[in-house]
Amino acid sequence: MSTPDQTWQAFLAHYRELSDLRDMASLLGWDQSTYQPEAAAEGRSRQQALLSRLQHAHATDAAYGRTLDALESRSDLDPVQTRMLALARKDFERNTRLPAALVGEMAEHWGRSYAAWTRARPENDWAGMVPLLERSLDLTLQAAGHFPQFADPHDAHIDESDEGMSAEAIAAVFADLQRELVPLVQAVTAAPEPRTDFIGREYPAQQQLAFGEKVIRDYGYDFNSGRQDLTHHPFMTRLGDHDIRITTRVQLSDPTDALYSTLHESGHAMYEQGIAAPYLGTPLGGGASSGVHESQSRLWENLVGRSRAFWEAYGAEFRATFPEQLADVTDDELYRASNVVRRSLIRTDADELTYNLHVILRFNLERELLSGRLAVRDLADAWQSAYSDNLGLQSDTLGNGVLQDVHWFFGPVAGAFQGYTLGNLMSGQIYAAARRALPELDAQIARREFGPLHGWLRENIYQHGALYSPAELLERATGKPLGAEDYLAYLRGKYGELYGLSL
Repeated sequence: MSTPDQTWQAFLAHYRELSDLRDMASLLGWDQSTYQPEAAAEGRSRQQALLSRLQHAHATDAAYGRTLDALESRSDLDPVQTRMLALARKDFERNTRLPAALVGEMAEHWGRSYAAWTRARPENDWAGMVPLLERSLDLTLQAAGHFPQFADPHDAHIDESDEGMSAEAIAAVFADLQRELVPLVQAVTAAPEPRTDFIGREYPAQQQLAFGEKVIRDYGYDFNSGRQDLTHHPFMTRLGDHDIRITTRVQLSDPTDALYSTLHESGHAMYEQGIAAPYLGTPLGGGASSGVHESQSRLWENLVGRSRAFWEAYGAEFRATFPEQLADVTDDELYRASNVVRRSLIRTDADELTYNLHVILRFNLERELLSGRLAVRDLADAWQSAYSDNLGLQSDTLGNGVLQDVHWFFGPVAGAFQGYTLGNLMSGQIYAAARRALPELDAQIARREFGPLHGWLRENIYQHGALYSPAELLERATGKPLGAEDYLAYLRGKYGELYGLSL
């Protein structure tokens, strides 16, 4: 008979194999999004489907289920083990309820859908994507149907990425936030814009990439455990315990696009690189939720990277990197240009004030699709109406409209977008707590001394991985539950000073 320790070690060994299989799948996805030849798409979809079936078989192994049962009957587990076991059980229940055939079909379909999207977006081929998105919606609903404890299919997918949240609760938070943001956006966009004429000049790609990599090395991103490559839609991915990769994209006419994509993804990556080593390859070896993860990317991108102190630190070097393009530009003008507020069509290019309106719009469209109140074939028109109502804009092309985001074409039509705005709220709250602990933070950033902030985040957020629920982690780090007050105070203070307004 197995001893208690042997049973625990058997659990850890099995979960390590599950983690390795997920990393292998991520490696296929990373290659698909970076270096894969176009003609390889069909074969890659088959490989992804096969690996998904192997993952599913291993995740639903009956002997593994019996190991979980045996461990759950024990009373000697410590709090860390108890949390590991609870998360493992949640994964096991999710996997055992999803038929292997459905898992394989979803992986193969989304592989093909992603490949089609990379062609469809530049060609504005919405008609070609409609049947693929209809199938994605059907698969999304089928998957949710295997979790009858969720009356709302949206909740079945939200629970997977943002533990403890529901569509109804998120909708209420978003409605309150929207009421606060709309008048702020109206006031700021009515004020004169800062100078931005230098953004349209041509900036060589290699210099852009080199500058961004220099900054994130200063931030604390460890290139010994990662790398950066180019892709259509920037992302971070874990390919192993010490292999955390990021991607970016380059616009020759706008050096801030590559810069802030790099800073954003480095925030995700530093979170993963900071997880305590004993948790790697276990149920605790990832971020607490998509919202907490997004809080870190937005914190390093916006609250640090778009601050006045950041441009005091890097303005001279940025100008030296592009001496011809920026000879007539000051640190203050770089700071103001990096924070210009405009109603825009593209979510990933949006400023801090308007960004959440893009997310709320998408979240609401998801709810309409999942409820059956909106058909996929009508989504492009609904998109236009939503942008008109929320941002006073109409998309000039389908590529800049309903086709602009990869999320609905590379996975479920649910459960992804809410994390961005939840993360923004958390970023304001976490950064306010860091400021209280580090009263010299602005001066440290201006001197490129990021160790104190990185260290505080590692101590209070990163090292814990998924040990705590998102709500528990946030309260431990900041002393209070999730709220919008700190984030809104940050926005009002920053943009009031920038635009000379009383917000």
